[in-house]
Amino acid sequence: MERIASFCVDHNVLEPGVYVSRSDADRTTGCVTTTFDLRMTAPNREPVMDTAAVHALEHLGATFLRNDAEWADDVIYFGPMGCRTGFYLVVFGEHTPEDVAPLVTRLFEFARDFEGEIPGAKPEECGNYHDSDLAQAQWWARRYVADTLSQLDEAHTTYPALLS
Repeated sequence: MERIASFCVDHNVLEPGVYVSRSDADRTTGCVTTTFDLRMTAPNREPVMDTAAVHALEHLGATFLRNDAEWADDVIYFGPMGCRTGFYLVVFGEHTPEDVAPLVTRLFEFARDFEGEIPGAKPEECGNYHDSDLAQAQWWARRYVADTLSQLDEAHTTYPALLS
């Protein structure tokens, strides 16, 4: 089997950023989707996010994105990477990191500043409602906004060297 594209990125040099993971067009309809790698930690060099923080960010992010006036109809999916170093954002259309950077910044500012009960975190709404940590989610959101999104440049929007 061929190695999939995301396993071809050298994670030993990957930095936090906003990257196009893939862009796909449906063979029948031509509908294009873009998958973004919202990388929040330097893989294999920094601690991964705690699952309770990831879970809180997932709920906050999905709620924010589905309610964003500009992007709500274009968002297909927002969810965590299994490695707990970031999130995937999948949207309709062919887009660049520069296109979604304002949206991603607003999303993580929303999470950073959120007050109240985490949306969808009641037993009848979530299959693991008790595993959520708003304080840790806010810490990660604050770090991502301050250290990455506020100074997003080409080095943090273009994947580094690929593995052969």
